[in-house]
Amino acid sequence: MKKAMILLVLFATFLTSALAIAAECPVPSSRETSQKVQPMEKHITSDLRDIYFAGGCFWGVEEYFSRIPGVIDVTSGYANGTKADPTYREVCSGKTGHAETVHVRYDPTVVELRTLAEQFFKIINPISVNRQGNDVGSQYRTGIYYTTPEDEKILAPVMHEVQKKYTRPLAVELTPLQTYYLAEEYHQDYLKKNPNGYCHINFDSLKDIPQHKKETVNPNRYSKPSAEALKQMLTPEAYNITQKAATERPFTGAFWNHKEPGIYVDVVTGEPLFSSADKFESGTGWPSFTNPIAPEMLTEHEDTSYGMKRVEVKSRVGGSHLGHVFNDGPKDKGGMRYCINSGAIRFIPYDEMDKLNYGDLKHLVK
Repeated sequence: MKKAMILLVLFATFLTSALAIAAECPVPSSRETSQKVQPMEKHITSDLRDIYFAGGCFWGVEEYFSRIPGVIDVTSGYANGTKADPTYREVCSGKTGHAETVHVRYDPTVVELRTLAEQFFKIINPISVNRQGNDVGSQYRTGIYYTTPEDEKILAPVMHEVQKKYTRPLAVELTPLQTYYLAEEYHQDYLKKNPNGYCHINFDSLKDIPQHKKETVNPNRYSKPSAEALKQMLTPEAYNITQKAATERPFTGAFWNHKEPGIYVDVVTGEPLFSSADKFESGTGWPSFTNPIAPEMLTEHEDTSYGMKRVEVKSRVGGSHLGHVFNDGPKDKGGMRYCINSGAIRFIPYDEMDKLNYGDLKHLVK
């Protein structure tokens, strides 16, 4: 099914009769560039980890892992074969020894390797040799390929527990990653680009993933300047908002209709507070968010000023008055509306987050 679909999509998309059809496998229309090997690359963010899963057709496996909280990036490629930089056609011939594999980069403070491995076994038939779903061939064999001995110590017990459920031996390889080459661009994020495309994966088991809350930002990285320093660094309006609980007039602040991707930080301390991914148009004239980057970054206080009963929100480290929180936000996103003064926050564009030492939060934006 997968092979036939590839041929049809390519024919309809590129309208060319020059597509070569191999005996076993069609050839994607183009290979953008010769993809380079990516074994055990260095991390920009040292806290991230890597693991590689071979679970049959990589289209569905890639999409499945991309939906797991804590997974930062997933790519499709060819692992542990004998030919350098193979094409899809060559891998499908069964002569290169590669397995269709996904590279999962994840944040271990959000999702554990053991959890990823346990979820992997929920989407494969672990005793099927060289076959998953409708796809048959050595390139569709199953395997978990690790990059450190420490990972093997975590993965081996998972394999042992799964083996107890079967009388036949598992067909899943557990070996170190030797080589990994990115597949052609056509295969990357395939199901996101083709929502109705072929997929042998059932996504129902995603609901089994345990929720793991973490403190996203270490508060010790930030501090509040002295009162005198604040008067020097803040505009009069920002000072009155953050230090005297003033409120800017609606539709006048810099960010009420701001749509650029990035994060919003406390103008006083620089502590991250909100992501553009959680910003929405409330029609109130103030920046509105469905939730903060993490609940612990804000403190809530009863506010009975002006004859009203409201919930004031302040920043954790700076104690800055930010605004108020209401329960009339989008229902499909939790129902909360954090109504924030533009003068209380500073915007960090996505493209500058690395330079300004917020790079470890980029996954919260895109």
